[in-house]
Amino acid sequence: MRKIVAASLLLLHASAAAQAQTAPFDMSGERPQGASTAPRLTPPAPPAATPPVPVTPPISVTPAPARPPAPVAAPITVLPQPAAQASQPGAAANAASQPRPRDIRRYLVPFSKFSLGGEYDRRSWSVYLTPEQAAAKASFTFAYQNSIVVAPEASALTVYLNNRPIGQQRVGSADGSSAVTFEVPSGLLQPGANLVTFQAEQRHRTDCSIQSTYELWSNIDPAGTYLSFAGGNAAELSSADAIRAIGVDGAGRTEFDIVVPALEQPGTTKPLLRLAQGLSVLSSMPNQIVAFSTASLPAAGPGKLGVLVGTAAELRPLFPRLPPGAESAPLAAFVTDPRSGSPVLLISGPSWQAVSSAIDTIVSPTDRSAGVRRDALTTERWSAPNAPLVFSDTRIALSQLGVKTTEFSGRRFRTSFNIAVPADFYANGYGEAKVLLDAAYTDNVLPGSHIDIYVNDNIASTVPLTTTTGGILRHLPIRVTMRHFKPGLNTIAIETILMTKDDVACAPGAAATANPRFALFDTSEVHIPDFARVGQRPNLAAMSGTAYPYGRATEPTPLFIDRVDADTLSAAATLLGQMAVMAGHPIAVETVASPNTIGDRDTIFIGSISQMPATALTQANISTASQASWRPVADPQPGAVDTDTAFEEWNSKVSGGILRSRITALREWLGRSFDITRSSLQFIPGAEKVFTPSNADTLMVAQGSSPLGGGSWTVVAAPSAKDLREGLEVLTGQLNWSQMSGHITTYSSKTGKIETVPVTRFDFVPSTPWSISNYRLIAANWLSTNILSYASLLVVFLLLIGVATSKMLKTLGRSE
Repeated sequence: MRKIVAASLLLLHASAAAQAQTAPFDMSGERPQGASTAPRLTPPAPPAATPPVPVTPPISVTPAPARPPAPVAAPITVLPQPAAQASQPGAAANAASQPRPRDIRRYLVPFSKFSLGGEYDRRSWSVYLTPEQAAAKASFTFAYQNSIVVAPEASALTVYLNNRPIGQQRVGSADGSSAVTFEVPSGLLQPGANLVTFQAEQRHRTDCSIQSTYELWSNIDPAGTYLSFAGGNAAELSSADAIRAIGVDGAGRTEFDIVVPALEQPGTTKPLLRLAQGLSVLSSMPNQIVAFSTASLPAAGPGKLGVLVGTAAELRPLFPRLPPGAESAPLAAFVTDPRSGSPVLLISGPSWQAVSSAIDTIVSPTDRSAGVRRDALTTERWSAPNAPLVFSDTRIALSQLGVKTTEFSGRRFRTSFNIAVPADFYANGYGEAKVLLDAAYTDNVLPGSHIDIYVNDNIASTVPLTTTTGGILRHLPIRVTMRHFKPGLNTIAIETILMTKDDVACAPGAAATANPRFALFDTSEVHIPDFARVGQRPNLAAMSGTAYPYGRATEPTPLFIDRVDADTLSAAATLLGQMAVMAGHPIAVETVASPNTIGDRDTIFIGSISQMPATALTQANISTASQASWRPVADPQPGAVDTDTAFEEWNSKVSGGILRSRITALREWLGRSFDITRSSLQFIPGAEKVFTPSNADTLMVAQGSSPLGGGSWTVVAAPSAKDLREGLEVLTGQLNWSQMSGHITTYSSKTGKIETVPVTRFDFVPSTPWSISNYRLIAANWLSTNILSYASLLVVFLLLIGVATSKMLKTLGRSE
């Protein structure tokens, strides 16, 4: 019996071994009971002669196939280059053997640095896509790194496209940058504007204090955040929409490379500056520059658009395969550069008059009459939605400003939105807006919690939460002083500081609690009252906000350029392009050679300081001696004494230096706490001091009045044309442009600092029809900023009332 059992076991073991040699290795999950255990058939290996498909083949850009172009505003055509190799023997076989084009990347972040901070942060902007890109299969990739104190189990990054979530990632990349890819659902992208939203919810690992929330951050890498489109069709430029879809590079910049062989010839400056402004308005990107050159096109890349401008005879040496129509009529077309394979915007014609007509076909859709009032500032390319422009008493719901109803379980909640006011805003001394807040908080919230309102990162109001039983706030009015408002774009933030008993105890796991304790509802409103409206001269904040006064001009603005070279013209185009975006339309300019021909009109002077007219410097209160003394500072030599440091040391040595420093500190405290300054204690504002730029400064923007006082003269100067170009490329960036204010603004490339000189004396410029209510508001604001004059008038009125009362009583009373 034992022999029979042993033989049976041996037979079963041999059968199992034979089956194990037949079936392939399977790592799939365990099969359900009763499933077939027959071995799977493996397909035969491919023949060795068939080459494998490469995993990451190089990109090949082919001309667009001939098809009817989509209807666009500007009649730009697409002209594919003739395929010279198609007629050669074996061309079809060679084309078939070419590798597949790799995915096309479209960078998305319009900032050089992008960070989501705190326990809750949400940022939105729009990305413009061509029809080819919207129709292609796409994936979304972003790279990020977070603070080491972020708790991964309670923190997440969510990405939305057109308000639809496409993926969520737990925040857990403290050791280094990590890339995350989400597939974009088919049909979600659309031709035109597409809304991109990043939302971060972050919690601290161990700490439950308010201060610890400032340690939470997730940095999104602009160079690692992009849309990938499958196939080469996404790289095609098929219409004028391609200018709007230029996008950004990996550093958040946009560049228009304009090659003009006849750059320095008379008569070309005006149409070229119009073209630069039109391209800037069409793209409306936050960090865009214009670069002129006379040689070949620079290397193509993301966020760049090459433009060839000139007559057919001028462009033929640079672009031999010109379309035939360029010699007989104006032409604006997208063509393919045979040397790089990249699309290029070609603007040509038989003469420069024809070239100007071709430029008008591109720019004319962006023109707008100065008398037509717009409803919003275009900000959606870096902050969506567009900021509504408020001119009078207005109430706007937060839902219209991009704020969503949010339930919050953390300790510090912050959200922000944008509102714009016109250039003639004059209510910084007395005006008060209101936030009508709809919110709720639980009974866990302790007294001492509060809601703060910030305007342009300056605190404007605080409301304490005093109840211990929770509450629902329905249109709670929170007064917001308008002293921090400025012409143009203004950012208002709502921040809530929440303290609970659980946070005081900070038990394990309390930092990652998921129970909501606060809710903000999008039915909340912002109420902007009527405010005084009158223009001020000088006012660089109004120029940076809405391009005032040049954006309202009904006639071409005189533009003085010291010389027409590549650096100076690029600087002028970059400046005018940014001003055109703020104005919402291109600004018509005419070049002038001498200030004597300008008269009393609003004018812009741009160039190196040595070539600047002395009259322009005098009107802007700039020392004319700076034409010879303003030079870039050299690197400090060993043993060199720093002037500012030496001055402070001697100031402390001199008798009375400590007393003066204390007086200065007291004066700064009064201005910071009560808005009491030396200028507010004067009956009449003092005269402007003559300004001399420091050798550490590399760019200066100053504004003053014209000789007869009827116009604004703006001087943009630098020690050299190179400094002028590089300085304006930095100053016109989205983060720096809003810092331009006062009477003079300077920038230093050595320190990266932007400094301003406040306005001491200004003139009023009427901007609206005469009305008693507006003049009453103007007087109220002026008296609020000149308190000594207000107090004096008050005393005079009291004396008059006393005298009048005394005379009236003598007349009406009984006399003995």
